[in-house]
Amino acid sequence: MQTAHASPGRPADTVRPRAALAMAPEAADGVLDAAALAALAELTDLVPPPALADFTTERARRVLADTELLITGWGCPPIDERVLAAAPRLRAIVHTAGSVRGHVGAACWRRGIEVSSAARANALPVAEYTLAMILLANKGVLESARAYRAARAREHWQYAGPEQGNYQRTVGILSASLTGRRVIELLRPHDLHVLLYDPYVSAEQAAALGARAVDLPELFAASDVVSVHTPLLPETRGLVSRELLAALRPDATLINTARGAVVDQPALTEALLAGRVRAVLDVTEPDQLPPDHPLWTCENALLTPHIAGSQGTELRRLAAVAVDEVRRWARGEGFAHAVPPERAAYLA
Repeated sequence: MQTAHASPGRPADTVRPRAALAMAPEAADGVLDAAALAALAELTDLVPPPALADFTTERARRVLADTELLITGWGCPPIDERVLAAAPRLRAIVHTAGSVRGHVGAACWRRGIEVSSAARANALPVAEYTLAMILLANKGVLESARAYRAARAREHWQYAGPEQGNYQRTVGILSASLTGRRVIELLRPHDLHVLLYDPYVSAEQAAALGARAVDLPELFAASDVVSVHTPLLPETRGLVSRELLAALRPDATLINTARGAVVDQPALTEALLAGRVRAVLDVTEPDQLPPDHPLWTCENALLTPHIAGSQGTELRRLAAVAVDEVRRWARGEGFAHAVPPERAAYLA
């Protein structure tokens, strides 16, 4: 069988590259609809589904033997030295979701495999979720709705406290990650003060984004809402410490759409149960709390089941980005959303 060289300089009229899907079956069904699969099949010699979810099977070994391009997604097994030995022609990986840390390792980078990710596309719905929660938190919507339901009657029209609302409030963004930057961008039309803590972003760079750079203690002490967007790394585990949580203003809101372990969850739980702060948690540690965890019944906490990322129609955006990346690569144009090895570890 003829194969195509996958470097950015490959002529566009070269025979279509051999491609295969590698992800959990439910991820393939959710992200890649019939139109996306048809587009991929037009651009590549695509191995028909089902996607590879286990690289140790006989079918997987046959498929990997002549695969040049892997289209990966949630649930893709790690692509390690053993897998690469079974895939001698592999030249590129297009990931249909965010972080590639779970399946693309150092062996892939050493081999010179090109990697693309839809992380930027997946950051948008997370940023939209965050924007909505910031505006709702500052407005006191959840508390007002709960009181209205309990009373079955309206309070005085000036029921809201003097500090409630979205005019001139302060929002702290923890990390200028892809999502953090999108949140700052979405906050621009609003009359809010935006603070940013990111040790890798200068004051000038923060100002260009639309935020004021501050240190971590000031971010927590000065903000009405703090939104966490840092990836989970050894140095960020427990970054939102008991001391930082204690520095939050009374009735401030912590929003976490990153990873649960970035926050000292026992300390946050204590602060919430004491009624001192509020939280919107799309992620926890573990990701699904035990049924008897006190956060389930805590009125100051809104828990959502890790839905901030792409859901429903938003999955089509991920598919569209992946198809476009495959098109670019197949034409020898290079990826628009390439993931260099030095950045891979910082994708949340």
